[in-house]
Amino acid sequence: MSHASSTVNRSGSSIASIRWLAAPTSERWVEQANARPMEVLIDHAHCERKAAGSAVQLMFRYLCEPGLGEVLSPLAREELEHFEQVLALLKSRGRYLEPLRSPAYGALLAKQVRRGEPERMLDSFLIAGLIEARSHERMALLAQNSPDPGLRELYGGLLKSEARHFGLYWVLCEQRYSRDVIIPRLEQLAAAEVDALKGNLSCSEDVRMHSVGVIA
Repeated sequence: MSHASSTVNRSGSSIASIRWLAAPTSERWVEQANARPMEVLIDHAHCERKAAGSAVQLMFRYLCEPGLGEVLSPLAREELEHFEQVLALLKSRGRYLEPLRSPAYGALLAKQVRRGEPERMLDSFLIAGLIEARSHERMALLAQNSPDPGLRELYGGLLKSEARHFGLYWVLCEQRYSRDVIIPRLEQLAAAEVDALKGNLSCSEDVRMHSVGVIA
């Protein structure tokens, strides 16, 4: 797994890619997302809601785990604040939440979680972190490349807190496992994350924040 890669935007410049990720997002995904901005925005609202739910789910699963609630409770609140921001922008443009067909991404990653403990906890933290990392990378691309000033402002404004979110999951791992355990498993899961994003869209309307589109 490469811990330092770059993603090229349409102008030929590059932005630093998240070191968790094994491959950068493709320019094709950026083009597809910019062609269907409202679908991506609605999906983004769903993603923020799901991220809050995932944090709360971990709090309930590991109810008595020291130090977990203190980290995940504020994270869940912040994810819901982001959900409200996206929802407000949607409403200002005459749209609201709509059911969208989800990409296979989340389900494929969930299958990677091992059943036994303490492996299950480690995998859960790492996968949550990988999803946050990919979201951050793609929001950065949209903040740079979207032709819509309102969307550039929204995505750019969320970047700092999104970066902090995947950092929090890394800290949760380091507090409980040695790097000799974390790094090899992260590399395996990062490869699986890339596999979940390989391929081409069969329908342009299906572009989502986590739809296929990586340089692998």
